[in-house]
Amino acid sequence: MTDTFAKLAPKARTAPAWLGPVSVLAGGVCIGFAPIGLRIGLQMSDLGPQAIALWRYMLALPVLFALCLAVERRVPVRPNPMIVLAGICFALDIALLHWALERTTVANATFMVNLGNIGVGLVAWIFLRERPTWQWLVAVAIAVTGAGLLSLAGAPGGKASFSGDVIALGAAVLVAFYMLCSKLARGQLGAMDAIFWLTATEICVAILVTLISGERLWPTGLSELTAPLFLALVVQVGGQGLIIFGLGRTPAAIAGIMILVQPVTAAAISWQLFDEPLNTFQGFGALLILAGVLIAQSGSTPPQPTDENVTHT
Repeated sequence: MTDTFAKLAPKARTAPAWLGPVSVLAGGVCIGFAPIGLRIGLQMSDLGPQAIALWRYMLALPVLFALCLAVERRVPVRPNPMIVLAGICFALDIALLHWALERTTVANATFMVNLGNIGVGLVAWIFLRERPTWQWLVAVAIAVTGAGLLSLAGAPGGKASFSGDVIALGAAVLVAFYMLCSKLARGQLGAMDAIFWLTATEICVAILVTLISGERLWPTGLSELTAPLFLALVVQVGGQGLIIFGLGRTPAAIAGIMILVQPVTAAAISWQLFDEPLNTFQGFGALLILAGVLIAQSGSTPPQPTDENVTHT
């Protein structure tokens, strides 16, 4: 089974060594706007968190289709099983995170889900034979410490519960497999095709999740779509698109650490937008995460030779 996964692992096209990691880092910054957009959406409308996620995907899909027509001058090619699995993992990850936030503290849920980004390295070691370097191990230790300080050192955000923590841990596992499947999918799909079918799959899953949660599917007015539209353009098209592109050119373990810039971005924006300043420990945690990202990047390997089967980026 390991051999099968290793054969499916993508080989990125010849490109500047910095392009993949910079794309992943930029995508992580964009993803950092997700909790901000969700919070604003919950304040501005009566749509629930699962419905907001659904409309984020639905509003992004036509934009992605138009981009594929404009950039690739064709419709998206047929999806492969890995991108479908990636979409399922991501949509369920978002659903579990939202449910966890209703049952445990924001700090606990955020910290545990961020552990999923670290777990990408372990999953890549098992399935892709990407042996971790000593720089990666050092970066993990520093970044996990930083994530813990950033998430857990703030003011209490609710009452923790075992069930909520377990749900958040499940979301973390899904994060790791989302990135693994996305990287494998990029071996046969270009970035534009991958993000389009990823989003299409997320819509299908999100519809079921929204119905199960009992939330209202349809907005009562266009104003309720303001926040989902922001999430669609910045987080889905920009954030996930950049990450999917970067995963084709970056080791999965390195990408997992670099995406940890997400909570740093969210904390910085919340400080300015919602007047939620970081305390000393949280500020130090944010610096540790950034240090871990830099160390991880210093230990990354250059892109592999071009794969003749991948013709689009």
